[in-house]
Amino acid sequence: MEHIFDTHAHYDDPRFAEDRDVLLASMGERGVARIVNVGSDLDTSRQSIALARRFPMVYCSVGVHPDGADRVPPDYLEQLAALSRADKVVALGEIGLDYYYGKETREAQLRVFREQLALAKDLDLPVIIHDRDAHGDTMDLLREFRPRGIVHCYSGSAEMARELVKLGMYVGFTGVVTFKNARKALEAVAALPLDRILLETDCPYMAPVPYRGKRCDSSMLPQTAQAIAQVKGVDPQALVDQTYENGCAVYSLPR
Repeated sequence: MEHIFDTHAHYDDPRFAEDRDVLLASMGERGVARIVNVGSDLDTSRQSIALARRFPMVYCSVGVHPDGADRVPPDYLEQLAALSRADKVVALGEIGLDYYYGKETREAQLRVFREQLALAKDLDLPVIIHDRDAHGDTMDLLREFRPRGIVHCYSGSAEMARELVKLGMYVGFTGVVTFKNARKALEAVAALPLDRILLETDCPYMAPVPYRGKRCDSSMLPQTAQAIAQVKGVDPQALVDQTYENGCAVYSLPR
């Protein structure tokens, strides 16, 4: 496959320390045309900007993940706004809610999510949403703020996926769609129009079968594409081409 767009990656992760440069430099010959490296706090947002400056196919986002919502400095919004002005920043993210690990920080998560949704509006940037075990509150805030953007690593129902499309959102799928217990994710895929589906790795996490348990990277996206294409009844390359167009649309990038 060629023309692959990995719309959500974390190459700043320490697991890429030994071979990050070689790996990213090889992506073009492996069919990967674009990657968005996603910030999860102020430090990784800066690292993402640095990666985007060094590699032509890499773009980036800046944001604070819900895991760090209770530790943000008082001026974090000002810092994010300044970082967002860097070249190749295409979104505010990864932002959102995670009640699986962070029930005790729920109020902080809601406050920081709300503040970053408002900032994205002010900056006219799309958002990259993390939603784990927090579907109700996530949907409430998306209905309130009506951002443009992505719900990444989608774990909700087919009904919720259809509502996200009505709100104008895109939906990202990882290697989870290749797992044996992927019924819910595949039902969501079936419910979505092709022009709202995105491919992503969330690497180094979520490696698809047959790589499950290994460090994930963007070259593994053909397995994810094949699983989605089978559900949608389309050629895998056609699916890759459409998701490339979708990624360019949501991130306002030239084709």
